[in-house]
Amino acid sequence: MTASMAAWSSFFTAEVGASATLVGLVVIAISINLTRILAIASLPARAAEALIILAGALVVASAALIPDQGLFGYGVEALAVGGSVSVAIVIIQMRSDKSSTWARGVRRYSRLAISAASSLPLLAGGVLLMSGSPVGLDCIAAGVIVSLIAGVAAAWVLLVEILR
Repeated sequence: MTASMAAWSSFFTAEVGASATLVGLVVIAISINLTRILAIASLPARAAEALIILAGALVVASAALIPDQGLFGYGVEALAVGGSVSVAIVIIQMRSDKSSTWARGVRRYSRLAISAASSLPLLAGGVLLMSGSPVGLDCIAAGVIVSLIAGVAAAWVLLVEILR
């Protein structure tokens, strides 16, 4: 782990714990409310998005803790995770909720904005790290934090809002 990576180890350790906990919470929310989730056309896709975003945060934070890893190697990993999350989310959103009503369009674009806000910093951070700039760690940290916020919001919808 390089000196700049070592300075981030406490942050990434905390984020691994937080993201793993949220992945578990979303899995529990899905299992508790599976019948209701399946009954609402847009919710299975939303549950999948939540798991993918949180799993992306978990993987990228875990990868940061690999010992003796340089910025370039971590940049490659962050770019791969960010790209995978982005592609998966776009595919899920393209397949789900194809209705053209205004309200659904707004919901769809807000979901796309949230997923972009969590995965694009991973992509940017990966590119910056591969070019040797430690500022990429700041971008990745922002992506992880936004991913956790998105995960909390999804857990709220899957646990509470679904019961209204």
